[in-house]
Amino acid sequence: MHGRASPCRSFKSPHSTARAHAMQMTTDNSGSPPDQPAAREGDTPENGQIALIGGRECVYYEGYWIKYYPPPPESLAAKKALIEALTIRLFNHVEHGINIPGIRLGEARAAYEAETDPARKRVNGAMLAGALFNRATAIFKKLVELQADGVHIEPDDALMTECGQYLLEALDLGKLVRHRGGDEGIDELWGEPFKAFTQPIAEFYASRYLKIALTMHDIDRLATTLSATFAGSTQMPNIEPMIAEFAEAAKRKCEILRTDPAIFSVWPAFVVARDRLRTIQPRLPPAPSLAEIHEAQEGSRILKAGTALITYIVRARVPMPKSAREMLDKCDQFRRTYLDPRLDGRAQKTGLGPPTGWRP
Repeated sequence: MHGRASPCRSFKSPHSTARAHAMQMTTDNSGSPPDQPAAREGDTPENGQIALIGGRECVYYEGYWIKYYPPPPESLAAKKALIEALTIRLFNHVEHGINIPGIRLGEARAAYEAETDPARKRVNGAMLAGALFNRATAIFKKLVELQADGVHIEPDDALMTECGQYLLEALDLGKLVRHRGGDEGIDELWGEPFKAFTQPIAEFYASRYLKIALTMHDIDRLATTLSATFAGSTQMPNIEPMIAEFAEAAKRKCEILRTDPAIFSVWPAFVVARDRLRTIQPRLPPAPSLAEIHEAQEGSRILKAGTALITYIVRARVPMPKSAREMLDKCDQFRRTYLDPRLDGRAQKTGLGPPTGWRP
């Protein structure tokens, strides 16, 4: 499944790594890519290479061709818009109750420092991180307004320094913040506003493409594991094409911005593929045994949990390694508990081996 990632997907370079040149964009001075030839089969692309893939302009990272969006010209106003968008996106994916206005930073800090209970202190730390982000965004907004009024803002301006310090402190507290699903934090999201503040916009865009490629890889890995988990199942037969369709739709959603007109076809395709997969009902015999009932219940939980995790990853557009590892372990345990014993017994009788793609 890894080789059929997205409409911009082509082929994987055997030598591609996340090295320094991976962060470089191939652009002209205006920030727009030069005219690019179509990629040819057999070419070995480099990270950051831009080419026409299937008639669309795409950029290559870590084995994936991803739809390319030119970065805006470098300016404080563009940085302000980018940081504001990243902050809004950040709060959309993390636990509720931490989007504290920057004006309450003093209260949030006092509450965090005074709390002694570890569990409550974690939450207070997450609230403090939220207040820090909002304070930094408010400062940056004012700086842009001053610049629009003709005031020259130096990079080492005191307010610019203060803004950077707030973002850096929020980044340090990011390890305390959990994803809205409650499973783990998403450190990558917390780092993005600070990166957008400290890096040129084109370089930040390049780092995002790399993250999207790594996210697509995780989607492929989870989808492949889910397919192998249910291979040979009599309760969920022929589920592999549905998982493959969902994975393709998920990766397509990863590369598309909300402002892209394609969103009106990409998002419905993703939602339909997701809902179709998570509502599958196991096929049980008329008089199922207790073991078959347990297998059906656990199989449904595994499928719903895997679908939900891929959905979280797609919306955040960053890998979630802790949750992914736990999901892979659950799939392995389910397979060993319910399917392998039965299929091994069948193989002994028929001389057939285990399902293709499964490694116990």
